[in-house]
Amino acid sequence: KPEVTQKQLHHLLKLSALPLPKDNVEEARMLKTLESQIHFVKEIQKVDTTGVEPLVAVRDETQEHIQEQTVTLDKLQPFLDLEDKVGNNGTIRRRKSKEVVHDSGWDPFALGVGQDTRKVGRFFMVKKEKEKKSTD
Repeated sequence: KPEVTQKQLHHLLKLSALPLPKDNVEEARMLKTLESQIHFVKEIQKVDTTGVEPLVAVRDETQEHIQEQTVTLDKLQPFLDLEDKVGNNGTIRRRKSKEVVHDSGWDPFALGVGQDTRKVGRFFMVKKEKEKKSTD
């Protein structure tokens, strides 16, 4: 006996603002997919999670990573040193840094070859050849 009926599938598709299946084959495939997903969730629900702390987020939650990501005055100091107060109101103006603070080593010009890459000011452009349509 299927877990999801045709009526339930159509109702879910309507709630999701998705189109109804075009034919019986597509509908059978949708029902099979939905039933396999429900089966997967039921199997996951059977796992004993006693004593396991809930996951807050999918990220590194170790103490070292938290300290690394915490913004401190020491981390901000190089940027604060580039600021000057000017004028009567003490408007902050930032001097340009002579050194690159974070260099990822990524070379965007390596994406193109020869004439395929062009630099315009501080921007770059990589040309992509259009796909050729096959003539049968």
